[in-house]
Amino acid sequence: MQVGFAIPRKDVVIELANRLKNTFKNNKVIGLYGGNTNELNGDIIVLTTHQLYRYEKYFDLLIMDEIDAFPYKDNPVLIEMFKRSIKGNYVFMSATPSKTIIKEFSNEKSSIVKLFTRYHLNPIPIPKIKKEWGFDMKLYLIKQLKLYKKEQKPCLVFAPTIYETEAIFKFINYFVKGGECVHSKKKNRGQIIEEFRKKKYSFLVTTAILERGVTLKNLQVIIYHSDDEIYNSSSLIQISGRVGRIKDAPKGDVIFLCSKETNDMKEAINTLEEANKHLKNEAI
Repeated sequence: MQVGFAIPRKDVVIELANRLKNTFKNNKVIGLYGGNTNELNGDIIVLTTHQLYRYEKYFDLLIMDEIDAFPYKDNPVLIEMFKRSIKGNYVFMSATPSKTIIKEFSNEKSSIVKLFTRYHLNPIPIPKIKKEWGFDMKLYLIKQLKLYKKEQKPCLVFAPTIYETEAIFKFINYFVKGGECVHSKKKNRGQIIEEFRKKKYSFLVTTAILERGVTLKNLQVIIYHSDDEIYNSSSLIQISGRVGRIKDAPKGDVIFLCSKETNDMKEAINTLEEANKHLKNEAI
């Protein structure tokens, strides 16, 4: 039978295909995305949502991850392509499903399964709010990055905009060497991200392009200006979820670096704390 795993972003397709190859060693697993379309047939096909147009009534099981993410979210063309490619059953996955999605699947024909616990049965790291103002915010950032570098722990620093990403990295680079920055307009971002995975860089300053799909041992996260309006509770939860994903390194820092506390930050923390309350029951 044909199994598909669709996901919005190319970077995540590459990482997930490699992980599935290591798990399903006796099956043919392929990754399919723009610029990598030479091979179209496999037992498990991991592909970007745009590549679904190639498969009409094809998949016996099709899993769609990150349904609340761009570009799939509210895109009628991609939604129709998804429906068109299904021959059997399908599964939607999201860490932050909308109320509309939950309502749509609250019926007798569908099932909603809630997973509060990670596979390694350790608590999800809870973000800490650190309030600083003006230049002190930058000084705190430098202090933390020096600490993580000394401890040999990689760090992602999230910034609200491309301009701030570039500006913050330029400033940090005077005091802490061994980092880089990435955003949607950075031409060689794929190479930089891969080199970060291989520990060439100790930190990356990034926009929200890395809020999903990154799995790295001992990763630490700082959200610079987490009180910016671009960060709603869903995006803060997604970014926080980058930390503690590896079984033998389930802990780490998530720091909301801000000048004021927002309701979205409180909601994100409350949601993660609520998820951890289910840990004991699910472990049993």
